[in-house]
Amino acid sequence: MLTSRELAVDAARAADDRKAIDPRIMDMRSTLGITDYFVIVSGGTERQVNRIRDAVEERLREHGVKPVRREGERNARWILLDYVDFVIHIFHEDERSFYDLERLWRDVEFVEWRREDERGGAALKPTGGVTDADNP
Repeated sequence: MLTSRELAVDAARAADDRKAIDPRIMDMRSTLGITDYFVIVSGGTERQVNRIRDAVEERLREHGVKPVRREGERNARWILLDYVDFVIHIFHEDERSFYDLERLWRDVEFVEWRREDERGGAALKPTGGVTDADNP
């Protein structure tokens, strides 16, 4: 069984595979107390938001993990998938900008995660906030 961090990273990768905008993982363990990680992604249209949701759920189902709660699916402007140990926030770009969870929780660490791209290994790195590399 994968750890909550590994599952959060896999969820971010699944979203990125669907061209999600700026996927980020926030380490909430020392701040929030009710979940370990937030995965925050956005899409440019409601259709893309729904496709990202489908990709994330499908990928995590391959690991035998299903959300215990879903919210926001009707309007596809902010979909929340609650996996208890991590929560996926899939925003429409406008809602992500408005609610700005990264600013609200700006003092938490961002988990660095990487993916191989077609050109041979460019890394995706979060911007803003504190990264794991900043806190050894």
